[in-house]
Amino acid sequence: MSKLPDPIRQGLARGWKVVGGPHGPLPAQLDCDVVIVGTGAGGGITAELLARAGLDIVMVEAGPLKSSSDFRQLESEAYPSLYQESAARKTADKAITILQGRCVGGSTTVNWTSSFRTPEATLRWWGEQYGLGELSPEAMAPWFAQAERRLQIGPWQVPPNENNEVLKRGCEKLGLSAAAIPRNVSGCWNLGSCGMGCPTNAKQSMLVTTVPAALDQGARLLVETQALRFEHDGRRISALLCAPAAAAPASARPAVRIRARHYVLSGGAINSPALLLRSDAPDPHGRLGLRTFLHPVLISAATFGQPVQAWQGAPQSVYSDHFLSTQPIDGPLGYKLEAPPLHPVLFGSSLPAHGQARHELMADFPHTQALIALLRDGFHKRSIGGRVSLHNDGSPVLDYPLDETVLEGARRALLTMAEIQFAAGAQKVLPVHEQARPYTSWAEAREAIGRLEMAPYQTHVVSAHVMGGCGLSGDPRLGVVRSDGRHWQLDNLSVHDGSLFPTSIGANPQLSIYGLTWRLATGLAQRLGAKQPVLVS
Repeated sequence: MSKLPDPIRQGLARGWKVVGGPHGPLPAQLDCDVVIVGTGAGGGITAELLARAGLDIVMVEAGPLKSSSDFRQLESEAYPSLYQESAARKTADKAITILQGRCVGGSTTVNWTSSFRTPEATLRWWGEQYGLGELSPEAMAPWFAQAERRLQIGPWQVPPNENNEVLKRGCEKLGLSAAAIPRNVSGCWNLGSCGMGCPTNAKQSMLVTTVPAALDQGARLLVETQALRFEHDGRRISALLCAPAAAAPASARPAVRIRARHYVLSGGAINSPALLLRSDAPDPHGRLGLRTFLHPVLISAATFGQPVQAWQGAPQSVYSDHFLSTQPIDGPLGYKLEAPPLHPVLFGSSLPAHGQARHELMADFPHTQALIALLRDGFHKRSIGGRVSLHNDGSPVLDYPLDETVLEGARRALLTMAEIQFAAGAQKVLPVHEQARPYTSWAEAREAIGRLEMAPYQTHVVSAHVMGGCGLSGDPRLGVVRSDGRHWQLDNLSVHDGSLFPTSIGANPQLSIYGLTWRLATGLAQRLGAKQPVLVS
């Protein structure tokens, strides 16, 4: 794989304008048409569209510029270099672990390629509750379709690996619906290491699609560069202050001042609200950082007689929405079912067991399968989500209480997953909960899960999907950003990322961000008087 072409190194050799970190010192000042903070799903789409429209673009990324030559399928290298806080970011009370990317391409560089349109029920809810009727399923369909063409998104045609086959088989035995997951890949080698960066450039992430396209159009990229704060007068932003991302305090690092006609914030939920909080952005209705949502994720592990080898093959290729579609959207929390890939560090850090019990679980690793349930939060009347605030040093923290509404859904999800795994032929099932142990029958598991104490720290909860905190709304009293992506109070600021979502969405969010951002960036280009962008698929 080391002999495969590396499009990032080729682009640098062609003369891409990249500075920061090993690519050279940052300038003291830059001027441009648009500066974009973040290079993930929102920032990447925006950068390509605006660059192709003829605008002078500067992209600012806190993480490093890595490439396929750096992706060696090693957890020990990937997590420290490609993830926020070395893949150990947690909520304020440490009860939830959050996986988010921190590199060029953001989470699109390290996600598992699952690509779903925003569920119609979610879009209709936003229209009814937040005055976002223009984001109806019918209105959004063309934008999703354009993103799907650009990023080669389609159902995975290869038979699922055994890890995903268990979900399919168990659902069929129980009469539950299951289907193939659409993936954003081209020429995928089916290696299974998507979460550590794609070593073959098959994953159509922002790292290998839109960011290179923008750079080829003359855009500039600042890497390992932290956006500190916006300078503004309460109505318009005059500059973005940045500094090299380093261990030293920001006050001790050389400042970079970027002046632009327009500013686009695409740092992702948690980081985008945090930058606005550090900037003392106007927030007359107290909405900034509120209603930040996760898909709280529950895990169920199972042991089979046959090898599962859940580290091999497309990491996610089967899903079931049965427990979303049969659940009222504003009722008890529904959940999406998927199968995650298993790698030693990822698996070992999620286990509830210790000592000899942990040793036995790790010994069964080649025969272990896992299911996850993604809870759809934000629709129930008691679902208020979390809140982003700042530590004393200005770094962000997400407070996300695990209340009885979430924990009630967690118990139902653990029961469902155990039943599916036993139906698929599992010999033992271990709900990932501190009080649980491996159970050898569905009857035993059902009784035991029914008695588990559903509480923080006892119930293991993780998430890779963070949404909200800069919510869209048709009414300034209900959100931070207008339906066209512009900030309600700061005229020359737009937000283009998952922090826009008024709720969680009930699906892996990358395609939702792609489609929504495509719509918003196209409108922004028009407002800035740029030409209509022409994309080359």
